[in-house]
Amino acid sequence: MTALIHLQRDDDGVAILTLARPDRLNALTDDMVTDLGHLLDDLAKDSQMRVLILTGEGRGFCAGFDLGLATTAPDQDTLGEAAAWTIRQESFAGLVTKLRALRVPVIAAVNGLANGAGLGLALAAEIRYAASSARFNAAFVNVGMSACDIGVSWLLPRCVGLSNSFEIMLTGRMVDAAEALRIGLVSATVPDEALMPHALETARLIASRHPFGMWMTKRSGWANVEAGSLQAAIELENRTQILARTTGELEKAARALVARRNKGFSSAPDLS
Repeated sequence: MTALIHLQRDDDGVAILTLARPDRLNALTDDMVTDLGHLLDDLAKDSQMRVLILTGEGRGFCAGFDLGLATTAPDQDTLGEAAAWTIRQESFAGLVTKLRALRVPVIAAVNGLANGAGLGLALAAEIRYAASSARFNAAFVNVGMSACDIGVSWLLPRCVGLSNSFEIMLTGRMVDAAEALRIGLVSATVPDEALMPHALETARLIASRHPFGMWMTKRSGWANVEAGSLQAAIELENRTQILARTTGELEKAARALVARRNKGFSSAPDLS
């Protein structure tokens, strides 16, 4: 852990990863990206974690790449410009694929600005909640770069549709919390002070479910976003369900239901 990245855990299996560079609205440096990548690698092997909440300290979620570092890339004098910038680009983009590869669901609790790479990190989460102060944009298009960056051009249209996605990427304009909710970029918008309680409530509900079922739901859900047909998606679902049954959780629920019926309780299963 570094001074710019904090990880907090609770007894319910919920982990909170906080970007902690509030004086720069949590804009990412190369060292932060490297440290965050190593942390995500460690969390990928963590059998105790059930849900990860990603958020930012202070007034911003993440203002993206720190443009003060944009005049050069690490080791550019040694490696050459193209190689050094390729390594930097792949490091940033790797955060998105590492978040997606985690076995546990990720909730982005977006407080304040989520610009550029910050938008990409938010999109990498399975669930996004926005504080009233949240603002999103594809920032790189505003500085002569492409808005198609670290997975945004793949993830954003799947959240908000192709036309909305292109309009956001081509203009670089800010999307406020109310619009983000309306177009499906986030699942809920709440007052700033309610953001973490809301995220924690959802996280603890998810954490109460069987971890294998949550892993398979995340993995199959992402895989079927890319499925070529309904039948292909169903084939994956069928096999996932048979695999999930081997955990014994379904049989346990069935036995509990039979026991309730035998005692004269409602025949409806308790699926809450």
